[in-house]
Amino acid sequence: MKHRKLRVNELVKRELSGIIAREINFEGALVSINAVDVAPDLKSAHVFVSTLGTENGASVIAKLEVHRPALQAELSRHVVLKYTPHLIFHLDESIKRGARVLEILDDLGKRGGQDE
Repeated sequence: MKHRKLRVNELVKRELSGIIAREINFEGALVSINAVDVAPDLKSAHVFVSTLGTENGASVIAKLEVHRPALQAELSRHVVLKYTPHLIFHLDESIKRGARVLEILDDLGKRGGQDE
């Protein structure tokens, strides 16, 4: 059962990524889906989205919310499941946090070299 859930999550993630890339234009932002967690009953799916660029995360999520009915309709045409999950979008800040950690480590590395 667990393998099926992983396959469904991956399938929805892949299809939804393609649909969003084709259907929605985000000015100055790169939007990617990091993960999808479909509920066991297939009635809802949490979609974790990250952004890079000038458009802030809140406006990206707002735009996805506006397009949710069209995204769900398109998803139902591409992915045949018992139910088309209700999409719930979340902003995933992990990429930004990771980039910030790397920046800090880089700074520490540069400072360490100056003391010698």
